[in-house]
Amino acid sequence: MPEILKVSADNSEESVLESAAAIVARGGVIAYPTETFYGLGADATNEQAVKRIYEIKGRNFINPISIIIGRPENLYPLVHRVSSAAQKLIQAFWPGALTIIFKASDGVLPVLTAGTGKIGVRVSASNVAQLIAQKLGHPLTATSANLSGKPECSQASEVAKQIGNKIDAIVDFGPTIGDKVSTIIDVTCDPPVILREGAISRKTIEKYIGT
Repeated sequence: MPEILKVSADNSEESVLESAAAIVARGGVIAYPTETFYGLGADATNEQAVKRIYEIKGRNFINPISIIIGRPENLYPLVHRVSSAAQKLIQAFWPGALTIIFKASDGVLPVLTAGTGKIGVRVSASNVAQLIAQKLGHPLTATSANLSGKPECSQASEVAKQIGNKIDAIVDFGPTIGDKVSTIIDVTCDPPVILREGAISRKTIEKYIGT
């Protein structure tokens, strides 16, 4: 079973987050809470760790994996261009449940983009997710912590039941909102295209991209 990283009288929040980032830095895989559901976190610059995410989920390699960054400014080494529409979306919705798809820079692992040349990025509204990414110093994979085709998990116990024997640790900060997944928008085209409507509605997004 995975290590359970949880705040207690003997384990501060800072200590929990440091431990989580250290596991990921060593090439491990953790489950961690976001503002939507629990996500599966690996160092997005470590190809073997990213491949392990696919294996854990039983995910097809033709499906890209999005990432979470610690701060908006961490975006720029990862993408070729940030359009004016993308800037508006970042200012309006980051941190938050909006995954923005950009043209990936040459330094982004092809396994993350699944050969599309595009990378989905967000700054999570979850302090836990943000701080783990900041402490890691690299982007964190952000795919849901579940088996492909199975329900997303909003509680650590659900993660443990589905994939607990396959991962190194679960960062347990209690239940997530667990209502809707992140909204996904592709800004590599003009006008941008909403690929998945989730926690942020299409109507809300369209106020910022003028469609």
